[in-house]
Formats: sequence, structure tokens, C-alpha cells
Amino acid sequence: MRQASESSGRNRAARLSRQSQPPVRQALRFDELPEYQRVQLQRMAGDLTGVANPFYRSHDGAAGATTAMGGRQFINFASYDYLATNTDPQTKERAKAAIDRFGISASASRLVAGERPVHTELEQDLASVYGVDAAVCFVSGYLTNVAAISCLMGPQDLVIHDEFIHNSALAGIKQSGATRRLFRHNDIANLESVLRTLSADFRRILVIVEGVYSMDGDIADLPALLELRSRYGFWLMLDEAHALGVLGKSGRGTFEHFGVDPSDVDIWMGTLSKTTSSCGGYIAGSQALVDILKAEAGGFVYSVGLAPVLAAAARSGLDILRSEPERTERLHRNGALFLECARAAGLDTGLSVGFSVVPVIVGDSLRAVQLSNDLLDEGINVLPIIHPAVPEGMARLRFFITCNHTEEQIRHSVEVTARKLKDLQDRNFGLASLDMDKVMQLAPLLQAAGKS
Repeated sequence: MRQASESSGRNRAARLSRQSQPPVRQALRFDELPEYQRVQLQRMAGDLTGVANPFYRSHDGAAGATTAMGGRQFINFASYDYLATNTDPQTKERAKAAIDRFGISASASRLVAGERPVHTELEQDLASVYGVDAAVCFVSGYLTNVAAISCLMGPQDLVIHDEFIHNSALAGIKQSGATRRLFRHNDIANLESVLRTLSADFRRILVIVEGVYSMDGDIADLPALLELRSRYGFWLMLDEAHALGVLGKSGRGTFEHFGVDPSDVDIWMGTLSKTTSSCGGYIAGSQALVDILKAEAGGFVYSVGLAPVLAAAARSGLDILRSEPERTERLHRNGALFLECARAAGLDTGLSVGFSVVPVIVGDSLRAVQLSNDLLDEGINVLPIIHPAVPEGMARLRFFITCNHTEEQIRHSVEVTARKLKDLQDRNFGLASLDMDKVMQLAPLLQAAGKS
């Protein structure tokens, strides 16, 4: 039997050796990928049209209502530092004290060895802002949405979101495996139509909106959303990234703006990089919600704890928000003034209601980029938002307003923007005016980028 087994083994080895071997698989080079071809296309388009890339401009120091680049001073509309907490002496002193006590990094997940008193103190501060039981902080604002949504939702669930929701929420929904549906921007009737059609088919339902929409500067209709919630039994998640410090008399956000009970909202989400001039994100709500995320959310359990120095800086930002409501009042005045001046100058400000974000709709992506560069030449720093971040035909410059902008800076910037845009329009500068010979030079890259 042993001889037969050995003979059988030799025969099998011989048969395998006679079979043709599969070809060796060659790894794709990154410069062969369609994703890289799209990057190259953008670079070549800039070179052929003579339009400089406006992105990745390097600042010499802290950027607020003004900034310095290459030793030159600019009026700055590209900072999220709405309440000027980033360079406040209190913030810097507390950050330095945190470094002296804790060093720079938490050096571990909070679950194991990364917990510091400043983490829980910050979370208590955030819970207090929203008048809810508890809060939990993550090391990234983007990660906050990804981790929370993918933790709470699964393949048996439904997530419905405003069509203008942030990409981080879309990433969280995708990772969760939940069914995704969108509703037309700020269209409560359309949301109800989706709920009426689908609500009975799923285990859990989550509706996601933003307090202040970062691309358009308008506001979610929170009272109407809460009325729908009372009838359809979904969880409501409100992204307050651009609303904290901005909406409400004292800057506490969307619930204060509308005068509603914050505990009626199931999930408050926000970032620490705007009003609180730090980095990271948070979820605030019931104690049970926070306990679940601390135990189950991969982005919390398996990620290093928020750097203590960042937690200390965020606490300072919240302290300033509470103790100096006049900063929010100045922000309100500045946002309203910018919107008023822009409309008077004939600029298209879209849906903005004039708080922290005011877009100037340009339409053509190439024109928007050139307008940004022209304004830079005039000492004004503001960045374009172009296709594919917005649909072609809806390209814009996005002005972020702070409490420290002066009336003179606002009026001057609007006047220069209107004048420079009119010049581009009079010259018909844009994609439609491109030299066709130059366009044809892009054809090979266009074909390569389209193959995916």
C-alpha cells in the first residue's frame, strides 16, 4: 500500500509538472492608471491655457482675516477660523501648557493607554454646548462621519441624505453597506416622499443634513426635519462643522438659531478645526450613543487618541465661544454685509443666507480659477470650487467670513471681485473660448482618463 501511495504521488507530481503554468502577473504601474491620467490632464490643461494652479498656496504663518504668502500680505477669505480663536493668546497659552504636561501625542488608542484628562474635559464641554448627555472626540473630522455612520448602520438599514451632503458622510454610508437614498437640497417635501415610499422596508433609518452647507452657505430647515422625525421615526444626524460658533445668538449652532430643544436631534456631529481652531471631530448625543461609539466604532477604538495639545486648544476655543458672544455678533454683521455688498454689485451668491460662507457663482470652471488668480494679484486670497466638486456650470469662488474682517476689507474685496469677473466675462474667458488646437492636444489624455 505504501508503494502504491508513493507511485500515485509521483504520477500526480508528473501530471502537474506537465500542465502549463499561468503567466506571471505584472503589477500595474501607477502612472498607467486612469486616475493618474486625470491628474495629468488637469496639469496639461493649466499649462496649455496659461492658467496657474490656485491650489496648495503656502502660507507663511497663521491665516485668519489676513495672511502672508511669499512675504506679501493678503486679505484672506480661505480660513475656517470664524471666531479668530486660532491666534488668540489664551489658545496659545493653553496649548503650550498642554505640551509641557502631556507632550505632543497621546501615543496610543484611548482604549488602552492614550486616555488623558483633557479628553474627557473637552467631551464634557461639547456635551454642555449641545445640552446633551455626552460626547466623544475623534482624531479627524472626516473620520468622525465615516466611523459613526459605519458603526451605527448596516446592510439592513437605510440612510437618506441631502444631495449636498459632505463627502465624508458618503464614505461612511458606503462603508456601512446600508442602502443610500438622497433628497433634493433642503426640499422637505421630497424627503417625506422618500420616507413614505421606503420607511417600512428597513431596520434602522438615518437622515443626514448639515447645519450650514459648506458649498452654498444656506441652512437646514431643522423645525421641519423634526416634525418629519416625529412621524417617521428616523434618527436625525446634523453636521455642525460650519454652524458651531456661527448660528444662534451665542454661536451654539443650528438648534439655537431656530430655538429648538437640542435633545430632539439624535446625533450632533461637528469638527474641531473651524470655530475651535484645532483638529479632529466629535459626536454628541445620548450617553448610550456615545457608549456604543466608544466600544464599537473602529475609527475610535483602533485609532490613536486626539493629541492632548489639540484637545486643549479646542477647549480654549469653546471657552472663548462661551465668554465672548460679541465675536459671533461681529461674524453675523460681517456675513450680512458681504452678502449685501455682493448682491448690490450684481454677483450671484446662490443660496447663501450670509453667515460664514458666501459663494460667488462664476459658472465656468476655467473662469473661476482665473478669477481666483486675478484676485490674488490684487492682494485677495479666495479659492475656487470647480468641477467635479460642483457640476460644470456651477463653479464658484467660496468666501469664508470671519469676525475679524473689517468693513473696508469686505467692501474692497467685493468691488474688486465684481470688476475682475466683469473683465473676464467681457473677454469671454473660459472653456468655451479655448483654442481648438490646444484642446486637441488634450485628446489623448481625455481618452486615457475615460478608460477605467
